[in-house]
Amino acid sequence: MDPIDLDHVLTVLGAAAWGPDEQSRARVAAGLALTVYDGHTRDQGTPYLEHPLAVVRLLRTEIGVQRPETLHLALLHDALEVSPESEALLVHHLGGPFTARLRDMTADHRLEQRRKSDGDETRWRAKQAALPPEDLLVRLADRLHNLRDLAASPNLDRRRRFLQTLGDFHLPLADAARDLGPHLETMHARLHAEYVHHIQEVRP
Repeated sequence: MDPIDLDHVLTVLGAAAWGPDEQSRARVAAGLALTVYDGHTRDQGTPYLEHPLAVVRLLRTEIGVQRPETLHLALLHDALEVSPESEALLVHHLGGPFTARLRDMTADHRLEQRRKSDGDETRWRAKQAALPPEDLLVRLADRLHNLRDLAASPNLDRRRRFLQTLGDFHLPLADAARDLGPHLETMHARLHAEYVHHIQEVRP
């Protein structure tokens, strides 16, 4: 795999095809991603940045998303989850409105750097259900990549909980949103098909 440096992130974003202002913002977003995710790993032991990059790639190549701001959102969608203290940095470089969207995509207990407690799951589901279409698309792309990567997770309980939540919440959410635009329609089809395939594969 190529080293994950600024040029690599910009390549995954497809920034070379954008205008000068968009390329400039892309360099800022890419630099922030390298900073914020640095030193963090997923439970598989892989560098955390590989995940948001995979979500960006999925949106571009499979769903057909071209809008730079959507791809920036995908790149940084977990920034406040892994590094809540980076919020001021994100506001300074990418603005309050963009960072507010990231907050809306992040569970409250992550933002508050505390353990999950009673009521957090209900509030988190309500937060996701209230996302505007573009932000919901990013969240569902995150779910799709996590589903594809699930077999690599050593945490069997996490895998079980992920599939349960996907089946009883995210898939119905994707189904309800599929008429909001062609990207969400395609995302629903991909997520549903891969969920069914995964369940059939693991079924005894």
